[in-house]
Amino acid sequence: MALDPETLLREAKALQEELVALRRDIHAHPELGSCEVRTTALIKKYLEELGIEVRPCTETGVLGILYGGKPGKTIGLRADIDALPIQEETGLPFASKNAGVMHACGHDLHTASLMGAAKILSAHRDALCGNVKFFFQPDEEGNGGAERMVRAGCLQGPDVDAVFGGHSSTGRIAGHYGLKYGKTYAASNPFTILIRGQGCHGAYPGSGIDSIAVACQVVAALQTLVSRRIFATDSAVVTVGSFHAGTAGNIIAGEAELKGIIRTLGPEMREKMCRMVKETAEGVAAAMGASAEVQIRTSYPGVVNEDGFTALVQQAMAELVGQEGVELETIPNMGTEDFGYFMDGIPGCYCSFGFGDGRNECRFPAHGPYFRANEAGLAYAAALHANVAVRYLNGGR
Repeated sequence: MALDPETLLREAKALQEELVALRRDIHAHPELGSCEVRTTALIKKYLEELGIEVRPCTETGVLGILYGGKPGKTIGLRADIDALPIQEETGLPFASKNAGVMHACGHDLHTASLMGAAKILSAHRDALCGNVKFFFQPDEEGNGGAERMVRAGCLQGPDVDAVFGGHSSTGRIAGHYGLKYGKTYAASNPFTILIRGQGCHGAYPGSGIDSIAVACQVVAALQTLVSRRIFATDSAVVTVGSFHAGTAGNIIAGEAELKGIIRTLGPEMREKMCRMVKETAEGVAAAMGASAEVQIRTSYPGVVNEDGFTALVQQAMAELVGQEGVELETIPNMGTEDFGYFMDGIPGCYCSFGFGDGRNECRFPAHGPYFRANEAGLAYAAALHANVAVRYLNGGR
C-alpha cells in the first residue's frame, strides 16, 4: 500500500477508537516523573506486539526502534509520558484513579498519538527507507528526562539524523497544527538567593540587619532587569516565585531565601541575564550591609526549530489538512520544554497539535484540575508523526 498522506490519515482515523481507549487508560492511571512504571509497561507491551524492538534506556520510559525494509536515515519521534501532582476535578468517567496525580498537560494525548503512529508505520516497515526511533520520554515536567535519555544513548545505534515532536494545544481546534520557525521555546535557569543579614529583637532593628527588607529590595531590583537593562526587541523573563524568611512576628529575620527562574531566548541573552541576576542580588545586599549567596542552575536548553526540517514538517502538515490547517506562529513561547536536549547538533522541529473543540468544553488551561481535551485530535497527531517520518525517510530531503 502506498505511503501517501491520504493513506496515513485514513489509517490514523481508523485507529481513533483504539487511540481513545489508550489515552483514557493512560489518563486514568497517571504517574509522576520517574515513577511511570505502569505507563512504561503498557507502551513496551504495545510496541513489542507490533514487532518493534524495545531497548533498555532509562529506568522508566521506552526506546523503540522500527527498522525499515530499505537502508536510509534514522528519524526520532518523541512523546513525553509523565503526569503532574494535581488532584483532578473534571468529573470525567475516565478521571484519574491516583489521588493527587493528573494528566493535566496532555502527555496522555502525546503518548497515545505516538503509539498510534508506531502502529501505522510498523504496518509499512518494508516500504520505509530508513529507521524510526520512538522516544517515550519520562519526567519532562520535573527533572529533564530527555537529558537522561540522551545520556543513555538513545540518539546512537543507529544514529538519529533528525528528531520531531509536538505538544497538545487546546487553544487550537482538532485537525489544525501550529508551527514556528527558529526560536520556539525558552531556555531556563532556576535560581536560589540566600540573603544573610543579622537577626535581632524586633524592638531594636538598629542592632541588626533586616534580611526581609534586603530581600524585598533585591526582588524589586530584579524586576527592572528586563525593563531597563535589555533592549525591548530581546526576550527574557525573571520570576521570583518563592520568598521565605522569619520565625516570629517580633523578631528581625537574619536570613531570607528567594527562589525563581530566568527564561531567555538564545545563549548570549542566557549568559547575560544569569550574570545580571547574580550581580544585582549581591550588589543590593552589599549596599544594605548584608550578603547574598546566589546559586543559578542550568536547566532546559531552548528549542530552536531548524529551518530546513521545519519546512519539511510544514509540508507534511499541509499534505494532511491543507494549508488552511497549518497555523504559522511568529512569537516564541517563553515556557520551557526539554525537547531541546534531543536537538543538540541534530536538526529538529517541535510543533503543536490541535486538541481544542472551538467551544467551551476545552477552555480550561493546562496544569489545572479541570483540564480537558478534544480527543478528535488524536488521529491527526498520530498521522502527522507518521507523515513526517515518511516524508523524511522516503524523499523528504
